[in-house]
Amino acid sequence: MAIIRLEEPRVMPKTPPKGFALFAFGFRPFYLFGAAFAAIAVPLWIVVLAGGLPLQPVLPAMLWHGHEMLFGFVAAIIVGFLLTAGHNWTGLATPTGAPLAALLALWLAGRGAMFCTNPAIAAVIDLAFLPVVALILARLVLRAGSRRNYFVPVLLLALAGCNAVVHAGVNGWLDVSPQAGLHLAVALVTLLETVIAGRIVPSFTANALKTVPWRHRGVDLAAVTLTAAALAGWALELAPALTGIVAAGAALLQAVRIRGWRPGATVGTPLLWILHVSHGWIVVALFWLALAGSGAVAATPVLHLLTVGATGGLIVGMITRTALGHTGRLLKAGRIEAAAYWLMQVALALRVLPQFGLPANYHAFLGASSLAWSLAFVLYLWKYAPILINPRVDGRPG
Repeated sequence: MAIIRLEEPRVMPKTPPKGFALFAFGFRPFYLFGAAFAAIAVPLWIVVLAGGLPLQPVLPAMLWHGHEMLFGFVAAIIVGFLLTAGHNWTGLATPTGAPLAALLALWLAGRGAMFCTNPAIAAVIDLAFLPVVALILARLVLRAGSRRNYFVPVLLLALAGCNAVVHAGVNGWLDVSPQAGLHLAVALVTLLETVIAGRIVPSFTANALKTVPWRHRGVDLAAVTLTAAALAGWALELAPALTGIVAAGAALLQAVRIRGWRPGATVGTPLLWILHVSHGWIVVALFWLALAGSGAVAATPVLHLLTVGATGGLIVGMITRTALGHTGRLLKAGRIEAAAYWLMQVALALRVLPQFGLPANYHAFLGASSLAWSLAFVLYLWKYAPILINPRVDGRPG
């Protein structure tokens, strides 16, 4: 069963459909507001960090940045994707209209709550979103008996648990590290990415380019399992040497796995290469973690290889592809999309370069990386905001 089915566009009606369709399907509001938040939140963080605005989040500025990227931006995109995919998995209706608008309002309330003066109230509001979505998806997959996707609500609850660790650690409610909550969330998101990529990237490539991917269930399972173990070791700061050994095995198996997806054939197809390259950053991060385990290098770049490189790239690739497919358009990326994809690679390069011996230029690189990141999502919004707000071009619902 495909995790998210994209149908070929049909004959267009003579009169283009008109109206307001933002709440016609789950991906629409969460892609729009998630991308807008991504474009705004990173430069806002830099300004707050520099003391340029009298804003005081309930979390320290550095933690607020990590928290909002994961439980604000990434959570919004994941939920938009899963609400859309959930309909494909089960054949049952996912929230639309007023219920979908209410979910968006709950997510927005969480973003505003991070500036609440009472940390307990902020935590309650912020923590509500993911469990509510988990409950909605759990009811769907259980009613449909979609056993393959029972893991989805569990994953959302696990992410909510990571969020709770951040709030509890910062406010001293539990003797836990808020940083561990963020890193565990990164590990969970990365695990979700590599599982979903294994389902969709080979098939997308094969369908578009008429290639025959090589896949082996045992290699897939071993690669994902070792990746989970390596990322858990990194997030929990377990024995670096052991984590490095596991990461080396995971990286090698992932490299074998993705070679079979035929990435070389996608060079001239932006809608495909962005997915291959972005997932490839997970492999680079694992290799780097292996080197760090031997003491040869510091593990510092791993965080942004996973977040900016893998997560940022996969998100910008998938929110273009699924928005096109689910609004009745051809699955083809133009110059705007290609520019956004390249800007994400620039953002990654600028974010990790200061960690390679250029500490004196840290703030300049940070500002440039932030600009590239934000421009990638501004370009997305420029083209896709009208697509997400207006009805499907083929007149069908959704």
